[in-house]
Amino acid sequence: MKVLVLNAGSSSLKYQVIDMDNEQTLGKGLVEKIGTGLTGKIKQDCANGTIVIEQIIADHTEAFSLVMDALTDAEKGIISSMDEIGAIGHRVLHGGEDFNCSVVITPEVLEICDRNTVLGPLHMPANLGCIRSCMKLMPDKVNVAVFDTEFHTTMPDYAYMYAIKYEDYKQHRVRKYGFHGTSHKYVSSEAVKYLNKENSKIVTCHLGNGSSLAAVVNGKCVDTSMGLTPLEGMVMGTRSGDIDAAAVGFLAEQKGMSADAIITYLNKECGFKGIAGYSDCRDLTALCEKGDKRAQLAFNMFAYRIRKYIGSYVAAMGGLDCIVFTGGIGENSDYARELIMRGLEVFGVDFDFEKNAKAPRGTRQELHREGSKVKVVIIPTNEELVIARDAKALAEGK
Repeated sequence: MKVLVLNAGSSSLKYQVIDMDNEQTLGKGLVEKIGTGLTGKIKQDCANGTIVIEQIIADHTEAFSLVMDALTDAEKGIISSMDEIGAIGHRVLHGGEDFNCSVVITPEVLEICDRNTVLGPLHMPANLGCIRSCMKLMPDKVNVAVFDTEFHTTMPDYAYMYAIKYEDYKQHRVRKYGFHGTSHKYVSSEAVKYLNKENSKIVTCHLGNGSSLAAVVNGKCVDTSMGLTPLEGMVMGTRSGDIDAAAVGFLAEQKGMSADAIITYLNKECGFKGIAGYSDCRDLTALCEKGDKRAQLAFNMFAYRIRKYIGSYVAAMGGLDCIVFTGGIGENSDYARELIMRGLEVFGVDFDFEKNAKAPRGTRQELHREGSKVKVVIIPTNEELVIARDAKALAEGK
């Protein structure tokens, strides 16, 4: 079976075709500037070559129509006909408290997802709009929703609850949900295989422009750093991460900003960008090498926050077997990994800093010395494969 994996953003659409007989990616593409009124672009890469189309793209229905044309292009397409697609897997941001596993999308599922849009107003409308476009243009295909929050639904209540009035939690569903679930699910399952032991305690570090950590015991998430939204937790590219709630109100009052405006500020203007002026880790690394103090401060804050979370998760899990690095920063930045790992020897980590410095980018690597009680590994993530596996299983009724 071939599965089409879709990840719709507010103005973008990423897609990938995976042959599930061997779990190999046949090709992938990206549509940009959907619904902006600007000239958008679709770029598709596969073994047959590259397709680039530039035009104004009104909405996700038009974008998906262009994707279908590109997928089946006579010269540079990925497949010969859309009939080859056995299922479509969609990344959906939020399952709320309604979904603890992936599901075949029905009108009833869409209705529930519509209600959960309030929990993810920036991403859910695009996710659901793309699903409806697919169901309109390819009504005979099985569409499967794979929720970014799903992996974290195994957290106990004392880990996901905030200490607000219980009635407000029940009425407004304010609690920790966690995100990057497909990534944490993939790399933690690969780490369990790597450890080859019945019981395991793992911290997965998905580090990129958005970053989150998860504590995983025997393959199940017991805590994670992101909360009601992806704003909680780590210092990120443009997000502040953890901050005193009173400081948010104080900032809003001092800057004369509304609640919406201050949340946008914390999401878009803070983190690396707010401290050092750049959101990209590569820019900060270059500045650090030149001795830029604010870039060094940003990186030190980033690493310190991660070390604190790792330490708290060791306590919560009652031990630690493995630390996993993944995501754009986790897989590629030896400088970030070095800063993070300094001082974790107390937990039984014997980190090989020389091996870390020489580690090829984006490849699976061991970063600990022989005999280390705690293993440290890079495992490149594959969120699309997680989505494709679930889509295939549900399409086949397994």
